[in-house]
Amino acid sequence: MAALAPARAASNSVKILAERIAVSQQDEIALAETWLKDRGHHPAHDMSGHSGHDTTMPGMLSAAQMAELARATGAEFDRLFLAFMIQHHRGSLSMVSELFATDGAAQDETVFRFASDVNVDQATEIARMEQMLTTLAPRESR
Repeated sequence: MAALAPARAASNSVKILAERIAVSQQDEIALAETWLKDRGHHPAHDMSGHSGHDTTMPGMLSAAQMAELARATGAEFDRLFLAFMIQHHRGSLSMVSELFATDGAAQDETVFRFASDVNVDQATEIARMEQMLTTLAPRESR
């Protein structure tokens, strides 16, 4: 989603947000892949839902949503990007909540720190994106 913003977004603030999200998610993915490799797992297989838009993971966009976003430009792109990224981030919060609610989960210090950071970062970004959505110009009639 973030890769579409530079060419399609109308708002500079959406472009900046997308760039920040892309960088932070690259860091998160790298940490998760390293953690998996250190434990003998193959990240390409274990994280296949991330790149394949697998809607079984909470917050992942459907193929139709991604196509809609890819077709949008300007203010419509900004609205969709923010709404879909909020959906995506809420999915992350859901997974963190599930992890913390599972007995014995997140006992590994790296996992606990990672999940805690994701929880705070995603919640903060959701609040920022919700505020950005309210300040966008009203949606025009189609």
